[in-house]
Amino acid sequence: MTQVRTGTASSGEVDIHYEDMGDPADPAVLLIMGLGAQMIFWRAEFCQKMIDQGLRVIRFDNRDVGLSGKLPEHHSGAPLLPRMARSFLGMASPAAYTLEDMADDAAALLDHLGVDRAHVVGASMGGMIAQVFAARHRARTRALGVIFSSNNQSALPPPGPQQLLAVLSKPSGTGRDAIIDNAVRVTKIIGSPGFPRPDDAIRAEAVEVYDRSYYPAGVGRQFAAILGSGSLRRYNRQTTAPTVVIHGKADKLMRPSGGRAIARAIPGARLVLFDGMGHELPEPLWDDIVGELQATFAHAG
Repeated sequence: MTQVRTGTASSGEVDIHYEDMGDPADPAVLLIMGLGAQMIFWRAEFCQKMIDQGLRVIRFDNRDVGLSGKLPEHHSGAPLLPRMARSFLGMASPAAYTLEDMADDAAALLDHLGVDRAHVVGASMGGMIAQVFAARHRARTRALGVIFSSNNQSALPPPGPQQLLAVLSKPSGTGRDAIIDNAVRVTKIIGSPGFPRPDDAIRAEAVEVYDRSYYPAGVGRQFAAILGSGSLRRYNRQTTAPTVVIHGKADKLMRPSGGRAIARAIPGARLVLFDGMGHELPEPLWDDIVGELQATFAHAG
């Protein structure tokens, strides 16, 4: 039976909730999830595949989501549209906290666990945090995996209108059922056309996520953190760890151009594109994705 250790780590004023799975003596993999997404989007069965290959897997809730600390007193104080325009140009904007702060949360978690070096893997916004981490904490990054993400360099193609509207639209009501219905709708719009999931499976996941924690206020502050960091190319140029960039060809929320931009900017990075994959980790591709990550980990020092 897999060992699972849970706890909280302090990072400045915020507590970070984590799960630490597998043999502590095995090489560690730190998994960083995306915008408004709790750590359980790294599904337990996905994590188990990595554990079965001799890895210690650490997943955690970013600040302002899940069971980690919330920062309701923090506000950017700037209108959204001008900040988004600056982001399109690769420029930073005012924010309560930035991706750099979130990368330092991850480093504080490793400190708490006594982990000197880890493979670092991030998805979506988590991939942005991972890019920052790999440059800011180079000595601690054994290998880097970036999944359906972007480096937010200037003039990248924007998200598809339907996908962006789905993510930004509020539920039709404030009750549990309306919020879960909205989560199901969004998942189907941004998901993988090549790997459709049954509605009942999507709904079960939405129920699990809602019942664990529902905190929409944190999403705005996390989005502001992305806008607050601007282009990440400066970090890509500093990255020395073996890197794999994984993206779905059918991802219209975070288009494949974002993955290509990262792979071009990081010296020696390898780009892997999957047909039919959208903005999620489809279960039929888990073995392939873990295989690509493991192949990159094997090149780490």
